[in-house]
Amino acid sequence: MSEVTQQNNEKTPRLKFFPVMMFAVIMGFSGITLAYKKAHEILLLPAVIYQVLSYITAALAIIIGVSYLIKIIVYTSEVKKELLHPVRVNFFAAISISMLLLAVVFHEYKSVAYPLFLIGTGLQTFFTFYAITYWLNKNIEMAHSNPAWFIPVVGNIIIPIAGEGFADAALLNFFFSLGIFFWIILTAILFNRIIFHGMLVQKFLPTLAIFIAPPSVGMLSYIKLTGHYDFFASLLLNVAIVFGLILLALIKNFYKLKFFISWWAFTFPMAALTMALITAYEKTEYVYTFYEYLSIVSLVMTSILVLLVLVRTIIAVIRKEICVDEK
Repeated sequence: MSEVTQQNNEKTPRLKFFPVMMFAVIMGFSGITLAYKKAHEILLLPAVIYQVLSYITAALAIIIGVSYLIKIIVYTSEVKKELLHPVRVNFFAAISISMLLLAVVFHEYKSVAYPLFLIGTGLQTFFTFYAITYWLNKNIEMAHSNPAWFIPVVGNIIIPIAGEGFADAALLNFFFSLGIFFWIILTAILFNRIIFHGMLVQKFLPTLAIFIAPPSVGMLSYIKLTGHYDFFASLLLNVAIVFGLILLALIKNFYKLKFFISWWAFTFPMAALTMALITAYEKTEYVYTFYEYLSIVSLVMTSILVLLVLVRTIIAVIRKEICVDEK
């Protein structure tokens, strides 16, 4: 960042450049909260962990949500720029997904969860078809494609999980089908982009972790719809594990990576994989203990990851490296 740009950023209200990507923080904390909740139910971890995390998640959701709402009101033109940006447009669905995840976190409180589900589903539907029409109507460059494309369309597979007891099974199945369909298509497109058009730029390298989320959440969603852990559920889990191993093989790409808010893209996928592993252990009637061991390892890794990214985020906030003009 040049000295002139830095001086301009210091004079400009930071809220003007509050990125929509900040909603990934809510997704990350919702994910780790749900992972510990599942670990409490199946692995018998203390309930206090997920309870404390749920309060932290709620507080962060209020802070980030109110901040972005103020930005929409005060700096409408900046929000419009993000909506028209070929990369940032995909992160708007993180708003609706955050609401859906919060509906899952607080599912036992219907007066809270049901409105979150309704608004989240409505927004997710809007962002899904906005993103699809944006891709079809614009001349998108291959360089602009990245795994964040999964968020607006494949994110629909979260709706059946959040909508349990709130919506008709046929409607939930529609959103599941929509998400799975685009997961298959976008996986092929994005692998083509990475293999034949070069690795992602440094800022978006963390979004590679998003590849883990669709099969992990897909398995959880499928079980919510069918109630069974069968061949297809096992296939989804194994694909998620494969993507996790691929990410592990690419770990050198993340070594000494400069901090960006996109680091939060690591957190929710890892939490989703943890939940999928614990659920597999549960649904196989505790016979396949390797799922238990893998879930414990995944939970520990995810916890360390969330803590690390949180600390780096706090440091970045103190240094005023977040909410700046990134032109």
